[in-house]
Order: sequence, then structure tokens, then C-alpha cells
Amino acid sequence: MRRPKDKLIAGLDLHSNNVMIGIINQDGKRVAHRKLDCDLKQVTEFLEPLKPQLQSMAVESTFNWYWLVDGLRAQSYRIDLANPAKIEQYSGMKHADDKDDAFHLADLQPEHPAQSSRVRPAVTARARLAATAHQPGASAHGPALEL
Repeated sequence: MRRPKDKLIAGLDLHSNNVMIGIINQDGKRVAHRKLDCDLKQVTEFLEPLKPQLQSMAVESTFNWYWLVDGLRAQSYRIDLANPAKIEQYSGMKHADDKDDAFHLADLQPEHPAQSSRVRPAVTARARLAATAHQPGASAHGPALEL
């Protein structure tokens, strides 16, 4: 059983039909991984036992991240978006697969003491619009015009 003070960090390699989750501890040791269907219930069932120790997660901001990030944030998980164009590729690996990609995303997060802050939350127009969507006069095209 893990001690509650142990921090865990997750990387999620998301594809159109599956998500590979890699979990590392604060020392960078790989502690768990799982390949799941793109189904929020499956993802949260895997993450739920780890939630007290799970400090952060990162997923690449590819075309289909919305359902995963919105769903996890709604359940109070901390998850950041990583810009795939800015992610430093791992060197020295002869073979890389989805599992390696997931662990690499976990390893790059700032909570991992061996790394700098190379993964940051993506600030997107969508996030700004979502935050103001229910305000009176909100518009996807800018401030409402008062006529």
C-alpha cells in the first residue's frame, strides 16, 4: 500500500479509439499503466484508487481531447494540456510505443522533481469561451453589441 504522501503523476496518450495511461511516482518509477477504450467511465474507474496521490496529469492537445479533459476536470482531477509541437522528444530509445508516450508525458510534468516546467496548461479560445458562455450577452465572436 502506498503512503498517502507519495505523489503520483499520470501521462495520457489519447487516440481516436483508446487511451494509454502511464503512472509514475515522484522518483520517476513506473508504477502502473493501462490501455482503455475512449470511455470516461473506464478512465475514472482506473484512476479512482489513485486519486488521493495523483498530483497531476497531462494529455496531448490533439483533435479529440475535449471529452477527456472536460470529464476529468468535472470530477476534480487536475489535468493539463500539452502542446505536441512543443514537447521534447525522448532520445536514446530504440522503440517507442503508446505506453512509452504516456510515461514520457508523465515524466515531463513539473511535479516530477527531475524535470523543469515544460508542460503547461493550454490556454485556448475554447476555454475562454466556455468560461463566459453563460454570461448575458456572451458571443463566440466577441463582446455583445448593445443596440
